[in-house]
Amino acid sequence: MTAVRISGLCALALLVSQAVFAPATHAASAGAALSQEELTKQRRIYQSRGSETPSGYVIDRALALYADALAADFDRSLAALGPAERWLDIGAGEGNAVLEYCTTRAEAPNAKLEASGERARVVAISIEDRRTPRWHETASALGAGQIEYLYGKTLREYSAQELGHFKLITDVMGGFSYSTEISSFMEKALSLLEVDGSFFTVLADVHSESGGNRPHYPDSAYLTEIRAADGAEVKVCAWLKRISCVQVTCGFKSDWTPPIEAYQIRKTCDDVRVPALVPLRYQAGTPPERAFRLRDPASPPSDAPVAETASR
Repeated sequence: MTAVRISGLCALALLVSQAVFAPATHAASAGAALSQEELTKQRRIYQSRGSETPSGYVIDRALALYADALAADFDRSLAALGPAERWLDIGAGEGNAVLEYCTTRAEAPNAKLEASGERARVVAISIEDRRTPRWHETASALGAGQIEYLYGKTLREYSAQELGHFKLITDVMGGFSYSTEISSFMEKALSLLEVDGSFFTVLADVHSESGGNRPHYPDSAYLTEIRAADGAEVKVCAWLKRISCVQVTCGFKSDWTPPIEAYQIRKTCDDVRVPALVPLRYQAGTPPERAFRLRDPASPPSDAPVAETASR
């Protein structure tokens, strides 16, 4: 399944976080085991090159696409960053958005950014090294510490000491859209966010906060679904709003194909607690189709390892 922008822009979607998988097994309490076959298919998508790369696998998205896809406050938050502050871009691909932010005022998504002066320091994360000659040339010209590109590990494999903390975090159809463990992914991302900082992310084809949309693909589920222990639906926006110490805004964008819901998650204090989710289904795709269930608070987490999808 491939998302295509109605305006003709190359799909934000399906931009992809690259992934590394551990063996996927679950205790009975975790529901049906994730399909090893589907995880293998997904890994092949991440490792594809050249003509074998699915059309939805995009690694060269521009900063203007970030501004179009993410919540309305993204461009203001980016423009407001000072030179001593930091931005983490999860699933950065070639890092074009980072390069444009640091160097090309003419391509700034709006006048606020164009006039904002000195740039913040930026860390781009990818599971594979997607840097281009342009990245290396720009990094050298900007000097040490202005932009950094980390690769080869999943987000959860980095320690807080390695990454530090950030005023702004973005994930444009990266790890949040592809991970088999979105509650753990969210927990890690928010641990890296400074108080009063914001995490901007997006999901394609989910049941929106207002509830007015149906699944985009005929005879299919939403691409990301959450159920309570009794089987009742829990919308992604509602689940995010159950996280402690955050303020969440959700915005549905019907002019994307499939439609997307953009999230701004502002951290208000350090005692962040993310409601744990058990993965139930994972069907390979760009992005994959996933289902989760809220873990019963009385049930201990499974000791069995679960396949983990990394941020690209």
